[in-house]
Amino acid sequence: MVQKIGKLSFNLGSIKIIILPMVIAALLAMIGGLPHLRKIGLFAKIYQRENIQFCAKYMLLLLLPLLARFGVFVGPYVDQVLHDSLGFLLSELGGIGTVVFGMPLALLLGLKRSSIGACLGVGREGELGFISEKFTLDSAEGQGVLSVYLIGTLFGALVFSLLIPILAKLGFEPLALAMASGVGSASMMTAAASSVSALYPEQATKILAYAAMSNQVVAVLGTYLMLFINYPLCEWIYKRYTQFFGAK
Repeated sequence: MVQKIGKLSFNLGSIKIIILPMVIAALLAMIGGLPHLRKIGLFAKIYQRENIQFCAKYMLLLLLPLLARFGVFVGPYVDQVLHDSLGFLLSELGGIGTVVFGMPLALLLGLKRSSIGACLGVGREGELGFISEKFTLDSAEGQGVLSVYLIGTLFGALVFSLLIPILAKLGFEPLALAMASGVGSASMMTAAASSVSALYPEQATKILAYAAMSNQVVAVLGTYLMLFINYPLCEWIYKRYTQFFGAK
């Protein structure tokens, strides 16, 4: 049904917003999963516990062909990717922004220790694993990272699909947007890279290759950034905040 609908586009002022089929599918799944709807007719059959558990267990397997496809895109552009390797490394420094900008705001909103888990990174598997090992997911830090993980899973692809056209209109280069698409999440990367490709179809293959490589760089280097920079910085900001405002 979603494939028949295809891409939807509309103008927001002078900005052309493109809604991809995968984003439409995510929206329909969220709407169908609302407490009142999921108990009615066809929705009740779709949202049975067995089906939900199946999706949770095998979702990664369904994504593997897509990831392999992105890997194929990288091959023809490997020389250009290596030439721009410094750009990929520098783009990873953007991961510090979740701490620098997000942590003070989270503390002002009263999240306390939950802010450490919420602002450690983009809240994907790496952050989830680190927090679960260090604090357990039942802790305040665990609640923070779980909240961001769930919000990112539900709304990440939609936000990226809406944000990319705005950034393109502001003058960002398509390859820069492709690099920024790699945030360590396959679904978010796919949504962001596909949005960039839709705006620049003549560079579609190259954009997908840069996005895939950026995603791999984040997956590898992002772990070390989280361990040696983001987490200590989170603790330092929290300590200074409590010294200034008090533990309460």
